[in-house]
Amino acid sequence: MQLPYRIVLSVGAGATLAVPALAADPGTMDVTIAIPRLKVAEYHKPYVAIWVEKAGAKAKTVAVWYDHDMKANEGTKWLRDVRQWWRASGRSMSFPANGITGATRAPGSHKISFTRAQLGAQAAGQYTLVIEAAREVGGRELLRVPFTWPAKAGAGGRAAGTTELGAVSVAFR
Repeated sequence: MQLPYRIVLSVGAGATLAVPALAADPGTMDVTIAIPRLKVAEYHKPYVAIWVEKAGAKAKTVAVWYDHDMKANEGTKWLRDVRQWWRASGRSMSFPANGITGATRAPGSHKISFTRAQLGAQAAGQYTLVIEAAREVGGRELLRVPFTWPAKAGAGGRAAGTTELGAVSVAFR
């Protein structure tokens, strides 16, 4: 097996020990989500939930975009409209959730990144990144992007929405 480089350690009195350097698994997942501009009379930014599923394990929420700045935490009462996420893990959470809560996003492309720890991808295996969007006076849409952990740098996946979500892409680095 040919390794790209070596780390040489000095062990005292002129002796050296050569240790092969192994490439680490990618530690970051980059997710790009497109929110389409809809031509409707009354437009509201969608509430979006992003979570990770693994067969036999509890769903892990990694991001929730909603109106978290409303007085008396009123924005949380519509979170249950993001139905699949609400059933999977939302109803057991307290809001705002540190490191997870974010503001709703305007139409356009939005890139967010998650570390391995944030994803909860500790064990090797098949996972699914799930993105769900729901909009007041609008629709609801859910996309699934399967991935394998540990991932290879440059690996990823894509999904395309038709109404509330546009293209979604996942890449590892």
